[in-house]
Amino acid sequence: MIFKSKHPDINVPQVGIYQYVTSNPNKIPDDKPIYIDGITGKSYTYGEFKHESKKFAAGLQDRLGFKCGDVLAICSPNQIDYPIVLLGTIAAGGKVTTANPKYKANELSYQLTNSGASVLIVHPEFIETGIEASIEAKIPTSRVLLFGDKEIKGYKPYRSILIGDREIEPVFYTPEETKITTAYLPYSSGTTGKQKGVEITHSNMTVNLAQLIGAYSNLNPNSILMGILPFFHIYALTCILHGTLIHGATTVILPSFNVETFCESIQKYKINHIYAVPPIILKLVNDPVVQNFDLSSVNLIISAAAPLSDELEKKFLEMFKVPILQAYGLTETSPILHYPDTINFSNTAPGSIGPLLPNVKAKLLSEDGRELGYNEPGELWVHGPNVMKGYLNNKEATDAVFDKDGFFNTGDIASVDEQGNFFIVDRKKELIKYKGFQVAPAELEAILLTHDAVTLNVSN
Repeated sequence: MIFKSKHPDINVPQVGIYQYVTSNPNKIPDDKPIYIDGITGKSYTYGEFKHESKKFAAGLQDRLGFKCGDVLAICSPNQIDYPIVLLGTIAAGGKVTTANPKYKANELSYQLTNSGASVLIVHPEFIETGIEASIEAKIPTSRVLLFGDKEIKGYKPYRSILIGDREIEPVFYTPEETKITTAYLPYSSGTTGKQKGVEITHSNMTVNLAQLIGAYSNLNPNSILMGILPFFHIYALTCILHGTLIHGATTVILPSFNVETFCESIQKYKINHIYAVPPIILKLVNDPVVQNFDLSSVNLIISAAAPLSDELEKKFLEMFKVPILQAYGLTETSPILHYPDTINFSNTAPGSIGPLLPNVKAKLLSEDGRELGYNEPGELWVHGPNVMKGYLNNKEATDAVFDKDGFFNTGDIASVDEQGNFFIVDRKKELIKYKGFQVAPAELEAILLTHDAVTLNVSN
């Protein structure tokens, strides 16, 4: 049985990422702050963002000879200039590969080499790793630049090299080019195995943003988001960095999770919309310091990236009177596939990840490959315009996750009810078999997290 979205299909955007996210459908003024550093208070207005990103793009072309299709790597925790570098590269016609700043040098070097990166912008805190990795990847010193305003060991801030007076006219793509031109190269292990570059096209990204609008996402110019999730990850890349721009919202950026700083920022900036992961929810429930802050501005939390137990969700609602809804996706799907109704909360069943996004269809397969029906758990396969182009230079891995009809294998076990609400059971390859029963690790984790001695690492 093929399951289709209960939402009507959307019109697929026909422009590149930069043109789409700066199309300003909500008519926000240029002087509206859109990115704010939660630590220093530094901010970029909408107008400043456009000017700075187009100057960055011009600098890439003029000073580094950066061409369409070239790859720039970012290795940095969340910080205020991240979107300038990210979207500036896109405006110049380049691709961006986003790296985990906690990588060791050999891990970063692998990503730089595999992605074909010719420029690296690295945070000063991780300059030693960046130097070692760039040498291994044969990136010249002149093409390794820093965030911030200080030169370190001969490595210069990108601002001192790239930012001048010229602003680029962002590279234009035809509708057909948006579907085949790779914009982002985040790295993922996929359903299993070694890290692979995931080719996210311009159309993949713009479609996913449009799908979220079509699925009743309640973001708007009055939304103030928490920018705590790591920007190198596709969840934050799409929903926070790009979502802020297309909706004309404001994001308060924090470099890493600290419960006091997190709560202080909510109280100070009146943050009302939070994208989170279960470990953050757990910390807010268990840390008594949270009670010292006014979090009443928050009206919704979206949790994704891992299953959230019913017990934790209920305990949070009881303590803070704020609903938590769950979404679902993968790096390979740009990332969102399922999203809850954030306008009418009651339309989403408890514990559900919500219905399929517009233009997405799915099937659930049994272990012997049979298509299953309602309330029958099976391996989730999906098809839609937000599904990746493929794994970079890895036809074997790409072919392994797509079937002959173009459905992508998520590797997750899911079920769906008659109302179209999907539920994630667990990853197929992680299911534990015990005396003939299948035990989901998520169920064990939910039980373990209720013990006082257990916590989870929520750092980037």
